[in-house]
Amino acid sequence: MIVTTTDVIQGAIIEAYLGVVTAEVVYGTNVLRDFFAGIRDFIGGRTGSYEKIFEKGQLEAIRELEERALRLGADAVIGIEIDTGTINVDETGVLLLITATGTAVKLQ
Repeated sequence: MIVTTTDVIQGAIIEAYLGVVTAEVVYGTNVLRDFFAGIRDFIGGRTGSYEKIFEKGQLEAIRELEERALRLGADAVIGIEIDTGTINVDETGVLLLITATGTAVKLQ
């Protein structure tokens, strides 16, 4: 399956637009990761543990997007956009949210 951020696929003809597909991945934070991220926030620098979580989440969201598009009979997903965010559970808890959205298409 072709998965792309562009709205066209070079050399391919879109036969049908099958609809918008979305995929969501939600991760809970953990105390140890939050502790080290807090230190990084204080002294500066990148937070590798969170970068790895977001990278993993983006890959999982794209994989889920492909699966949902396949169920519609799609050959490709075009115009993919990936967003990240947080969901506040309470004063101390935050969930990490990764969302992928695209258009499922059938190619000739």
